[in-house]
Amino acid sequence: MIETDRLVLRWPEPRDRVALHAMWADPRVMADLGPVKDAAASDATLAKHEGYRGVGLGFWAVERKDRAVAIGFCGLKPGAENTPIAGALEIGWIIAAEHWGQGFASEAARASLAYGWLHADAHRIVAITAASNTASRGLMARLGMAEVPGGMFDHPLFEPGDRLRRTVTYAIDRP
Repeated sequence: MIETDRLVLRWPEPRDRVALHAMWADPRVMADLGPVKDAAASDATLAKHEGYRGVGLGFWAVERKDRAVAIGFCGLKPGAENTPIAGALEIGWIIAAEHWGQGFASEAARASLAYGWLHADAHRIVAITAASNTASRGLMARLGMAEVPGGMFDHPLFEPGDRLRRTVTYAIDRP
């Protein structure tokens, strides 16, 4: 468990399922990330991240301390196979739309980076997003990440012609 001033990042629990499913089913949230998820796809995402737990990684439920409710999903995982970041330590985040603009993604991401530096021996942490996702790219820059030269690629999860296919890579070196 990780605590910040306003958040707790912890392994997802059954009580988080409804809030996380609602977040992944929201077209506003998923607009720059991929297709909305139904309950089965949401459960599959949770199960996938549970599988990273054995290596000390995975995305955590992001809970607001003042409401004791999950508002997002953030953490670290191995970079996806079949991409240029395969095997790298990757950070990611997603926050429910009603909690946007309040600095929660930044707070959760900074805590995740600190966890990564403390518990992993990676020389850098990477993040990827659709090249068109200006909000995530802005947060990556505010976190001190820089765009990786030559780090643009076509993400294999998206079909040719999909506006989310073109993907950009950012990285931050170990302090």
